[in-house]
Amino acid sequence: MDAQDARLVDALGAHNSSVRLKAALAAGTRGDARFVDALVARCAVEPDFFVRDMLTWAITRLPAAVTVPMVCAELRSDAAQARSQALHTLSKIGDRTAWPAIGVELLRDADDGVARAAWRAAVVLVPEEAKGALAAELGRQLGRGGREVRLSLSRALVALGDAVEPVLRAAAGHSEPGVRAHAEATERLLLDPDAGFAVDEARRVFALGPERAGE
Repeated sequence: MDAQDARLVDALGAHNSSVRLKAALAAGTRGDARFVDALVARCAVEPDFFVRDMLTWAITRLPAAVTVPMVCAELRSDAAQARSQALHTLSKIGDRTAWPAIGVELLRDADDGVARAAWRAAVVLVPEEAKGALAAELGRQLGRGGREVRLSLSRALVALGDAVEPVLRAAAGHSEPGVRAHAEATERLLLDPDAGFAVDEARRVFALGPERAGE
């Protein structure tokens, strides 16, 4: 790596976010695989959303044969941001050789941000023959978290298409009202993606009964 390349790598860690953004853009524009180590490492600690997005874009400009193994290695990090950004990057690369790296541990990650990133990446990378198993695994988390987490899970389930239907039918009879409400809202989203996410309305129906829910 020459002096100019070294300055670019140093700029990825500059104090000013605009400098870091320009450095990530430059690295992606050059498309030089020698920058992959620095780009992947920076993803784990970069505090600015827009810079992180540019880092991901820069990584997608490099050969998948080089980037995918390195990004997959980040999935084992103790740092939640490293895991979530790696998952986001894998979803953007779109190389299905990364699918085996998205295990149950990530899909159930205690950190909601990591889990949401895992759900999004999984539905992009899952092979056709594994969609049913993925739908079943995601279905086990119906009722998790607040509205944004539930919406992310519902969108992931809907993205699996027909594979999600038996999961939602089973969840409709769940003992937990929150799970049933989430399944109902997901089914509505599946039938009409433009209808909006009515999980709160579905929860109210289950709590009060259909006769009183409209009061």
